[in-house]
Amino acid sequence: MTVIVVSGTGTEIGKTITTAAVAALAVAAGRSVAVLKPAQTGVAPGEPGDAQEVTRLAGDEITTLELARFPEPLAPNTAARRAGMAPVRPYEVADAAQKLATEHDLVLIEGAGGLLVRYDDEGASLADAARLLAAPVLVVTPAGLGTLNMTALTTEALRARGLAPLGVTIGSWPTTPDLAARCNLADLPEQAGAPLLGAVPEGAGSLTRTDFRARAGGWLAPELGGTWDSAAFTALERAE
Repeated sequence: MTVIVVSGTGTEIGKTITTAAVAALAVAAGRSVAVLKPAQTGVAPGEPGDAQEVTRLAGDEITTLELARFPEPLAPNTAARRAGMAPVRPYEVADAAQKLATEHDLVLIEGAGGLLVRYDDEGASLADAARLLAAPVLVVTPAGLGTLNMTALTTEALRARGLAPLGVTIGSWPTTPDLAARCNLADLPEQAGAPLLGAVPEGAGSLTRTDFRARAGGWLAPELGGTWDSAAFTALERAE
C-alpha cells in the first residue's frame, strides 16, 4: 500500500500516536515515509502540530505536510469559516497525497476528528479524499464502553461509500483495562467487520523517540509492519 488514510471514531483517541507508530515501523523497514495532515486545527502559527508530533516520536527523516492550519480547535470547516480562510477540499488532499506518493514508499494521511467531520460547506469529509485515492482506511478507536457502536457506524459509513476498512486499532489501551475494554478486544473485529490490527498503550506519546521506535512493533500487527498478535493479546488480557 502506498497511501493509508488514518481516521477514527472521534477526536483525542490516539490517531496521531497510531500514525507515528505505523510511520516508525515503515522507517525501520527501510521505507521512505510522508505524513499528510490536511487540516490542523487548534494550533497557532509556529506551534508544533500533529505532523510534528509524528516526527518527534518516529524520526526526523519523515516528510510532513500540512495543507491548512486553523487556530480554533473546531471541525475543519467551522474553523476555516470562523478564521475567514478557504476550506480544504478533497481533491486538494488527493492531489497532495498523489504527489507525495511519487516520492515516498508510504504516505499516511491523518484526519481531524472522526471520519465524517466536515471539511467544507458542501459536507465533504476525509472519506471523500480516501475515495478519490481508492485508499484503505485504518480506523482508530477507543478501548472502552461505547466504542463498539462508534466503530460499527464508522466502518458502515466507509462501506456505504465503497471504501474498505483496512482494520481497527485501539488508540490508547489502558494500563488497567476494565471489563468492557477487555471484552471489546473480541467484539471489535466482529462489529467492524475488519481485523483488529493493534493496541497502542496508554502513555505511548510520552516515550522518548528511542523507546517509541523500539516498542512500536509490539503494538501493531504484521499487516502494519509489527509483531502484535491479536489472538494472543486478547486471550492474555481477558484472562487477567
